Formats: sequence, structure tokens, C-alpha cells
Amino acid sequence: MDLNEIRNRLNAMQSKAAPKNSERKNVFWKPSVGKQVVRVVPSAANKSNPFTEMFFYYGIGNKVMASPTNWGDKDPIAEFAKQLRQTSDKDNWRLAKKLDAKLRIFAPVIVRGEENEGVKLWQFGKELYMEFLNLADNEDVGDFTDPVSGRDITITTVGPEVTGTSYNKSTIMPKIKESSLSEDASDVASWLENQPNPLEVFKRYSFDEIKSALQEWLAPEEAEEGDIIDDEKEEEEVIAATPQKNYSLKTPTAKVSKADQFDSLFEEDDDLPF
Repeated sequence: MDLNEIRNRLNAMQSKAAPKNSERKNVFWKPSVGKQVVRVVPSAANKSNPFTEMFFYYGIGNKVMASPTNWGDKDPIAEFAKQLRQTSDKDNWRLAKKLDAKLRIFAPVIVRGEENEGVKLWQFGKELYMEFLNLADNEDVGDFTDPVSGRDITITTVGPEVTGTSYNKSTIMPKIKESSLSEDASDVASWLENQPNPLEVFKRYSFDEIKSALQEWLAPEEAEEGDIIDDEKEEEEVIAATPQKNYSLKTPTAKVSKADQFDSLFEEDDDLPF
């Protein structure tokens, strides 16, 4: 075994660790109330599509978790929700719906007026995503990401006093005039190459980590003495109430612990879609 090669591989893996919260703030951008102009740039990770679709769990545990399916891995929450839908119990179906991962879209953008900060990731939901896809499908607009003849995008954002919710709402409009990404060729080259990759920004949770978070969420009454449970905390855009009853498979007469019952849900099964 070449120890130097092992060390090099270790350093490479550690350098790809998920950024800390302070570093993430420098990666993401979101529009503020009013009008702002951005340019969606071609993705360095996927030349054919500038948008990255990712699925997340909100409200399960005390953190937002990216679904393992984003990396092609098995997802214990998705498996559990699938089993709930195989029953005829309405409560199981309601719980399965709450457990569905939420879609978020990430686009690499240059914010006009803040070009010196480089490419940022703008995340948004399905509604705005559909607006972008419809723009691309409009032959009068075409490829708005083209570095030479693309179009800047004007974003108009209104606040809660207009939306009637606790969230802002943004709409987009392409500029009529085509334009280049930048007149400086070195800037263009840098922006097309140096971009944050959403799949590298978020922590890649293991199957067991996701499974443990699900188990704790399903059985909060089993929290150890001294644990603090914040029952008033809400994750953004998601209402995730704690289940009002315990969910477990029927067990034989022999006494089986809750942990064993829960583990049995994730045994290999030919009917799982993985």
C-alpha cells in the first residue's frame, strides 16, 4: 500500500467536505424586495442544463437534510413512505405525504452590480423553475445563458405584505436586448469554470444518519431525560407536525423491541425501487 497515495486521497476527500455555515453564506444569493438583475450562466458541472434539481427534508430532526437520492443512494425516508402508501390507512398516507422530500432548484448566477463576487447559487422552487423552462422553450428568447448572445434576467420581488404569507415572492422577465456575459474575456472564462456545485455544498448524509433522524422524529417520546425538544420551530416553507401516533409494522406474539421493529422496515426487499 502506497501511504503517500492514501494521504493524498484523504486530503482530496476532506477538501470536498460540506462548507461550514459561514462559508455557505458566501455561496448563496437570494433576491431582496424590489428589482434586481442577474445573468444565469452555463453550469460548469452540467453543460447541457444550468439548473440543478435537489430534494430536501424539512422538519425531520432539527436540521434540513438533503435526500441521499440526490447522489443516487438509497433513502430510508423514501422507502418508509413507500411502505406507508402500500397500506389502506388514511393516517399512513397523510404521514407519507409529510415525509415526501421537497424539490429545490439551484442556478449559477452573476448578480449585476456585484460581478466582483463571482458566481453565486440562487435557489428557488418549482413555480419559478417552470417560468425559466418556459422562457427557454420560447423561440423568441432561446438560450438566455449564452455567454455571447444571452439575456440578463430582471427579478421583481414582493414581500409578505403583498403575498399575504410570511414569504417573499419573485417573478422573472428577460431583457429584450441580447448581451454578452461580460466584455472582459478573462471574467467570462473564470465565471464559466469557477462555480459552487450544489452537490458538493450540502452534506451527504449516510443511510444510517437519515434513518436515525427519522426514527427520532417518529418516536419523540423516547427522547432521553434532559433532551430539549423545540416544538415551536418551523422550517422554511414547510409545516411538518410531529405524528400523533406511533407507526410500526405488526409484530408477532414474541416480544420485539421498537428498535428491532423499525430496523425491519429497511431489510433488503425485492419490491423496493432501488
